[in-house]
Amino acid sequence: MTRLPLAAAICLAMAAPAFAQDAGQAQAQAPTATPVAKPKTTTLSVVNVTAQKRVENLQKVPISINVLETDQLEALHVQNFNDYVKYLPSVTFQQGGGGIATGPGFASIYMRGVASGGNTNHSGSQPSVGVYLDDQPVTTIQGPLDIHMYDIARIEVLAGPQGTLYGASAEAGALRIITNKPDTRGFAANYSLGVDKVAHGGVGFTAEGMLNIPISKSAAVRIVGWREHDAGYIDNQAGSRTFPVSGITVSNADNCTPGPMLECFGHARKHYNDANTNGARAALKVDLNDNWSISPTLMGQQTISHGTFASDPAIGNLAVTHFYPERVNDRWWQGALTVQGKIGNFDLTYAYAHLKRDQEEQTDYNDYSFWYDTLLSYGAYIHDNSGALINPSEFISDRDHYANSSHELRIVSPSEDRLRLTAGAFWQKQKHDIMQDYQINNLATSLSVAGWPNTIWLTRQMRYDYDKALFGELSYDIIPEVLTATVGERYFRTSNDLYGFYGFSKGFSPNSSYGEAGCISPQPFIDAPCLDFNKHVKESGSLSKINVTWNISPTKMIYATRSEGFRPGGVNRAGQLPPYQADFLTNLELGWKTSWFDNRLSFNGAVFREKWNDFQFNILGANGLTQIKNANSARIDGLESQLVWQATYNLNLSTGIALYDAKLTANYCGFTDANSNTVTYCPAGTVNPSTGAVVSGPLAPKGTQLPITPRFKANLVARYTFSLGENDAFVQAAFVHVGRRTTDLRLLERSLLGDLPAYNSVDFSAGIQKGSWSLNAYVDNAFDKRAALYKFTECGVTICGAHNVVAQYPNGQVYTGFSQPRTFGIRFKQDF
Repeated sequence: MTRLPLAAAICLAMAAPAFAQDAGQAQAQAPTATPVAKPKTTTLSVVNVTAQKRVENLQKVPISINVLETDQLEALHVQNFNDYVKYLPSVTFQQGGGGIATGPGFASIYMRGVASGGNTNHSGSQPSVGVYLDDQPVTTIQGPLDIHMYDIARIEVLAGPQGTLYGASAEAGALRIITNKPDTRGFAANYSLGVDKVAHGGVGFTAEGMLNIPISKSAAVRIVGWREHDAGYIDNQAGSRTFPVSGITVSNADNCTPGPMLECFGHARKHYNDANTNGARAALKVDLNDNWSISPTLMGQQTISHGTFASDPAIGNLAVTHFYPERVNDRWWQGALTVQGKIGNFDLTYAYAHLKRDQEEQTDYNDYSFWYDTLLSYGAYIHDNSGALINPSEFISDRDHYANSSHELRIVSPSEDRLRLTAGAFWQKQKHDIMQDYQINNLATSLSVAGWPNTIWLTRQMRYDYDKALFGELSYDIIPEVLTATVGERYFRTSNDLYGFYGFSKGFSPNSSYGEAGCISPQPFIDAPCLDFNKHVKESGSLSKINVTWNISPTKMIYATRSEGFRPGGVNRAGQLPPYQADFLTNLELGWKTSWFDNRLSFNGAVFREKWNDFQFNILGANGLTQIKNANSARIDGLESQLVWQATYNLNLSTGIALYDAKLTANYCGFTDANSNTVTYCPAGTVNPSTGAVVSGPLAPKGTQLPITPRFKANLVARYTFSLGENDAFVQAAFVHVGRRTTDLRLLERSLLGDLPAYNSVDFSAGIQKGSWSLNAYVDNAFDKRAALYKFTECGVTICGAHNVVAQYPNGQVYTGFSQPRTFGIRFKQDF
């Protein structure tokens, strides 16, 4: 099956001259070699998108879409995920928790308030938001690729369920990054050099370049490269901590002198969280004839980051005290192939991609050891071969190897037809090779996992996620150019396999149902002692969409949509827990797209109600082990709106807002009944059938606000262009407001973590352009605000976040990820 679509597409391409009929449209979608500057005019330019798998005017697409184009990305100095997400009102994210890194590439993305919070790691749920690079999915379990934003045509953000055309993991929406393509029409090149200074931190730089070379009248190649150094601003402050059971003290100070009860690590330093990114993209486009083309692309990137990107308020402003080295090496490459052509007057597209991503991490896990030692005397069990108690501090070495192959074959009828069809088939296989090694120096052999010296806990697993689907959308103009109806359907089959080894040695946990004591096979599993679980789940079903669009006039349109999205279920790593089921989102939406005053102003928006049934909720359970449960149901009512106004020849204003009321519509009790159905009635005194424990009531009652997403988020960008002598110049101000957010669905954990306060952020920039070169200066976070973006603890919140247990941490050890401090930068760019 993996070869069939490719073979079919190539055969069709080779046979194209026999049945090609319409050569006139072959170059209709020809990309520009370099971003074309918008003309100086008092009207807004046309924005084309491919959200519905065909090229369309944004104002004619009945979907709530945010678009950031090339000129906007450059003007806002967007280089990575954190830079652009703040200008997307419908999008929020979180990072960290359970030993998970907090740097680039580890964001969990949410849209429209469809967020349960909780822990996300290698054994977690699939994402609820799909991220795509051109036509290919680039989402992995621990977060999407953090792609460097250079030579990017646009970012399209599709809010709401996109189940019909995008399927699994586009439950709440889809985020598409569209690259600039090779252009046969002429040579083009540019380069950009930049330097920046972070307040309370170091100096960073960026170097980027693009080369577009026509090889012939029918072929061109585009080569892009970049190198970026992001300066650190979190300090690993010198400090020590003493473990209460053994009395052993550890210190990270450089001037520390080891002693019988003192261990020294010497990793304290300033500007701890720097990152270095290198990457390149090479794309080739070959026009086989007037109707058929083949476009292979190869892209890769490596980011090496150090330290942590969150701080510990108990230590100080933008500071932590960590003891073991912390480093992430995140490298990936993607090979993609797109074949485009025509069968009669139908457009045929085959899109293939193969993504490989390797993440290697070293993480300090000292908090886990300290808090379990403080509350549960954990250190009493940690000794060396002589039986003497040792420093129980843990650190993690892990490797995650991802391989993702996807195929999509689709056919699209002409856009001018009264009856229009988009239909296709999709197949995807995701493989995740997992290794997490939790180590304690000098650990006794009897306490170490067999074959893994000093390893107290080992996770060695293989995970496979499969997705197969047939999809289609059919549109009919009931009244041409006035009233259109669309119906869509997607039939899917998904499966999830998870098997391998996880747990302690038999010596450390002799009665465990997992680890060495829970082996279900006598043979080793890869390089782990054995196989201690092996589970598989399958699901199938369908999703539907109905849309009615009324074009009141050529510049004003309203639409009504009912759409569905889903996220596949899967296997719980905790073998004693049942599998978690797919969750579904149903969306009822009324939207509008309007242009006013001779296209000087556009005003778009949507109001909606979404029902989220049996949603998946990831938590850190015993021993920091991720557990996924189907919680219950929630409802999200919302309004999204975007306004762009070309106020004068010189002044352009744009704003976007999002208002959400996202809350539970049933109690969350935290357990299921004997038939794995979610329990929503659990007054005080109810017995949890899984544990036999008596509960004191629901963990989150009906009406509880969903976490992570603010009730209100907005941005405003004002850009003023003018002439400076014979040169073009501009000044720009960008304002972002994010409302208060909660941090966890469960009320107890929420109270321990604390809320995320509302914040405002302001960016300024100015620039001048003279012929082929431009010079820009900017200041991001101009007023140096400490905007709290996310919070987490390294172990279970009720352990590491416990209040009034340790004098140094009266509010527990809760980390906060803040926005980057005020950053001054300057950038030079030249086009050829």
